[in-house]
Amino acid sequence: MDKQFFIKRKLEAIERALDRLSPQASSCCLCPRLCRVNRLSGQVGVCQTADQARVSTSLLHYGEEPVLSGSGGPGRAPGSGTIFFAGCNLKCLFCQNYQLSWLNQGEPVSDEQLADFMLNLQAQGALNINLVSPTHVILPVLRALRIAYGQGLNIPVVYNSNGYESIEVIEKLRGIIDIYLPDLKYMSSELSKKYSAAPDYFEQAHLAIEEMYCQQPELILNSEDIATRGLIIRHLALPGHTEDSLEIIDWIARNLSTSVGLSLMSQYHPCFRAPAELQREISRQEYQKVMDRALSYNFSYLFLQPETFGSEEHLLPDFGQRIPFRWK
Repeated sequence: MDKQFFIKRKLEAIERALDRLSPQASSCCLCPRLCRVNRLSGQVGVCQTADQARVSTSLLHYGEEPVLSGSGGPGRAPGSGTIFFAGCNLKCLFCQNYQLSWLNQGEPVSDEQLADFMLNLQAQGALNINLVSPTHVILPVLRALRIAYGQGLNIPVVYNSNGYESIEVIEKLRGIIDIYLPDLKYMSSELSKKYSAAPDYFEQAHLAIEEMYCQQPELILNSEDIATRGLIIRHLALPGHTEDSLEIIDWIARNLSTSVGLSLMSQYHPCFRAPAELQREISRQEYQKVMDRALSYNFSYLFLQPETFGSEEHLLPDFGQRIPFRWK
């Protein structure tokens, strides 16, 4: 596709989305929490965010799925151009990024500054712009993308989400998001209520993910095995809740397709307010059971973490540090 035509299409889609979504800022219903606060006047709801985005850090990330980060780590892989937003609309008790999701550590940025982050990451060789927890800041993200595309942004945009989305918002992102990277955390409403105060999590997430699948039904890689568009669904296996993980894998295979990407994570580590029953890592046996179920479906793109992780691993960030990850 001609690059100018590509940019024109993106900008048109962004304008349509902003026209339809911007009025919601005065009575916010951009996510299933439906807080109805006036974010334009500085009010905040569950996400603790008003009209401006707050950013903790932007960096080249080497620990995402290889089709997003490249392979080999710092100095060898190009990296995913990742922007970590402060605040969150879900707030899981065990969140490893609790410094951002719960403690809201980050600095407010203008739309122009956010666009500069994107362009600077592209200039550093980033394979994509990876927006981490964009749900509650979708309006400033869209405004920043409008600026960045006008100034030469031309790499894929990744929507890296907790999955607790409004389908009405996701519908408006058609033609804007190249790669959807949602979590599908829970099938059980009992678990989602207990750990994320969201008994309707699966009810909302499965509708949003189905819409993501409609927009990007197949994971497409370029000649260097880097994703250019598509859907990768992540699931973090929790200790003691293997059956819920198996039900999620079954649902993806039977209701979507095995041509989507599936990333099964074993990196759970007790963090923040994790309750007593989650005060351990997942066992090898538990993860093996989850992995075997996924393998039985022959997913075209299956990303696995068969090795256990320790607290010293780069997958457990400290956003109080200038470089939050311990890259090897």
